[in-house]
Amino acid sequence: MNYFLTKTALDFFIAFGVVIGGALLAGIGSVLVFQAPGPNMADTAEKLKIWAIVAAVGGTIDPIRVIESNMLEGHLSPVVMQICIIVSAYLGAYMGTELIKLICGEAL
Repeated sequence: MNYFLTKTALDFFIAFGVVIGGALLAGIGSVLVFQAPGPNMADTAEKLKIWAIVAAVGGTIDPIRVIESNMLEGHLSPVVMQICIIVSAYLGAYMGTELIKLICGEAL
């Protein structure tokens, strides 16, 4: 159980960091090429969201295989854990995107 909570928290922060880091670097790049950083940062954060989830989970095929093999064998506990890990990574990417939008003044 301790491993599961650690993995879930790490995946959340990895996805969060990928979005925040990528958007901040896009903002720095925008300044260097004399463009407004706000819209570029918000756009980059939106585009990085799915890649942040993939990076946090560790690829796209392995989590699907874990879900498929355990579902077919009737072991639902690993399936639920893997789905929780994916949801945690999604929440990290989503919160990173919303934070960038808030910083850029595009939050709802």
